[in-house]
Amino acid sequence: MKNVAVIGAGTMGNGIAHTFAQYDYKVQLIDVSQAALDKGIATISRNLDRMVAKERITEAEKEQTLENITTFTSLEKGVVGVGLVVEAATENIDLKLKIFTDLDKFCPEDTILASNTSSISITRIAAATSRPEKVIGMHFMNPVPIMKLVEIIKGYSTSDATYKTVAEISEKLNKVPVEVNDYPGFVANRILMPMINEAIETLYNGVAGVVEIDTVMKLGMAHPMGPLQLADFIGLDVCLSILNVMYDGFKNPKYAPCPLLVNMVTAGKLGVKSGEGFYDYSESRKAETVAKMFS
Repeated sequence: MKNVAVIGAGTMGNGIAHTFAQYDYKVQLIDVSQAALDKGIATISRNLDRMVAKERITEAEKEQTLENITTFTSLEKGVVGVGLVVEAATENIDLKLKIFTDLDKFCPEDTILASNTSSISITRIAAATSRPEKVIGMHFMNPVPIMKLVEIIKGYSTSDATYKTVAEISEKLNKVPVEVNDYPGFVANRILMPMINEAIETLYNGVAGVVEIDTVMKLGMAHPMGPLQLADFIGLDVCLSILNVMYDGFKNPKYAPCPLLVNMVTAGKLGVKSGEGFYDYSESRKAETVAKMFS
């Protein structure tokens, strides 16, 4: 189980790859785009530099972490010899079903297939494979190298042995695994997304401004980050996708996305990733914010 494949070199994927590699797993990082892979490795390197500057790791440990990561643009080649795959692709059900169908063909039959999905049914993903007992959710929090929680989501057919293995791996990464059953939004997003959506509704209704809403939640509720700033870091498109999954799953109007959120995503205002969301993010501001997260 020391060989792991991570699919997707974006924010979550490169964070997951970083974390496994830092704990001396051999990581095969896969993305269809070589540019995305190069960007992901550069991000990992910068984040490791910050950890060296904070004396959390040594320069030698940084170099070893980077050496533990190999990149691939071919899914079939990238999963050769791995005991665990963690999929961290875009939160799109059709894409995930295609990936897991291919993983089922390309991976050894004893390989565990995990998804970092934040809302999509693990049972539905597992149904695209011939090994549903070995399919599980492994939902890391952002930024992955820092945040302790991993939601471990059992699908309808996930075996106890698969759960135990993934929980033990999470602990080896210095994470805290929490067992969760397979319902829309799981626990983290079922509670978090309605709060974020209500904060957006509060802004939409003119009750208060962006900074004011976030300040109330930080100072009044002891949240480390306001809900609108947090939405920007998650990605407004991701927030919208999760809310839509929960709304479709529960048919409850409390999960219906706020029109302001829908309009911002339509306009391409996605938060940090696009440079603008509820806040404005220049490149220097983005670097400063990431640095604070690793402080």
